[in-house]
Amino acid sequence: MSANDKPDELAGTEQPFVSHLVELRDRLVWALIAIAVSFGALCLWPGPGALYDYLAMPLVAQLPEGSKLIATNPISPFLVPLKVTLMGGFMLALPVVLYQIWAFVAPGLYSHEKRLVLPLVVSSTLLFVGGVAFCYFFVFGKVFAFIQSFAPKSITAAPDIEAYLGFVLTMFIAFGAAFEVPIAVVVLARLNIVSIQKLKEWRGYFIVVAFIIAAVITPPDVVSQLSLAIPMCLLYEVGIWAAHLFIKHTKAPDAEQPTAET
Repeated sequence: MSANDKPDELAGTEQPFVSHLVELRDRLVWALIAIAVSFGALCLWPGPGALYDYLAMPLVAQLPEGSKLIATNPISPFLVPLKVTLMGGFMLALPVVLYQIWAFVAPGLYSHEKRLVLPLVVSSTLLFVGGVAFCYFFVFGKVFAFIQSFAPKSITAAPDIEAYLGFVLTMFIAFGAAFEVPIAVVVLARLNIVSIQKLKEWRGYFIVVAFIIAAVITPPDVVSQLSLAIPMCLLYEVGIWAAHLFIKHTKAPDAEQPTAET
């Protein structure tokens, strides 16, 4: 049997539009339940206050002894820790959320497409979490120490808890997104939007763009800018290497074996 005579893998799998909506609703409900359960578990232990204290630890460690963060809004001590707990609940439930997304789209994919999507979903999750962890455990300590070293002795630093949360979220999103560079490179190469050879030729341009992005997003200090730009450049190279593997192992059956001549 020739490649053109092969049966369609998706034949007979079509569902009515209403059935898709019902399934989408069920998937969303399960994802929300997972987030709610994670949020409730974190509220019980270690609690919203303890979570915010842990989030603020890199900054508090660099403040003068005895200094604390302040709340300029009367309800901030209640709302801000809850926001942190909700963010933690979402991160904790992320595997379940991604599984629901995968379970919804998987029936509509060919087998060779499934070999591409599942590794990308898992790797993008790990890379985003890795970017957040790198920002918290490495970047924050260096940045806050650098900033405090320039603070005049006549000034007592007392950051607001809402302003700090906004800064943290911005940095987490920036580093999490920056660590997704390999995923973007793999997708562009796999969809034949840009060839791997072109990606190699654009290394110099990407380095310039990476430093511009780091200068715009991060605080105006050398430490945070280098901490974002250098990993982006390294991850770009990782993406080019990973693109070779993905293209090799996720080809369609027709692309792997040319049609037999008649």
